[in-house]
Amino acid sequence: MAYWPVPTPFAEWNDRFRDAARTFWLPDLARAVNNEAGHGIRELATRMAGSVDSFGHLDRGPIASINFVTAHDGFTMADLVAYNHKHNEANKEGNRDGSDNNRSWNHGVEGPTDQANILRARRRSIRNLLATIATSIGVPMFTAGDEFGRSQGGNNNAYCQNNEIAWVDWDLQDWQTELLEDTQALLKLRSELPAHHQQVPHL
Repeated sequence: MAYWPVPTPFAEWNDRFRDAARTFWLPDLARAVNNEAGHGIRELATRMAGSVDSFGHLDRGPIASINFVTAHDGFTMADLVAYNHKHNEANKEGNRDGSDNNRSWNHGVEGPTDQANILRARRRSIRNLLATIATSIGVPMFTAGDEFGRSQGGNNNAYCQNNEIAWVDWDLQDWQTELLEDTQALLKLRSELPAHHQQVPHL
């Protein structure tokens, strides 16, 4: 990670947090299912503890780290757990646009499925990712719709889509309402943990 002078109290997106969280909960979990070795907990633990290696200099402190797993571009959280590959055909660029480094895992089936065991596993992985953001030291960032499992159908570069691919549908299914309630509970827990009440360093 290249450092550039960012004055206190400005914060910046922590890409290393994103990559560590995705890797631990998705491709490494897929490897474990196949009895293969993953990367271990060390990197994720560093990110969850405030990424001191990135933000422990110049008196910036852990609140300079914006912890996120998804953003306005890339997979939504629901798509991270449902697709191994991007599906950007609707963008009319031959599926060449958008990142190929998604660190995602479809849990055994690419895209939508009605298999109950896969749906349960996917939703558990979403909760794992949400909980990782909520309980980590730093500033949490959730992408709109991730708290209730919004999907873009595997499109990870929906900048040109003004339709159902990119819209947020607020007509929630039961499982989405449960996920939203779990997210609210995680944020309540965060507000009660002393470790998350960090002070901004003085200029």
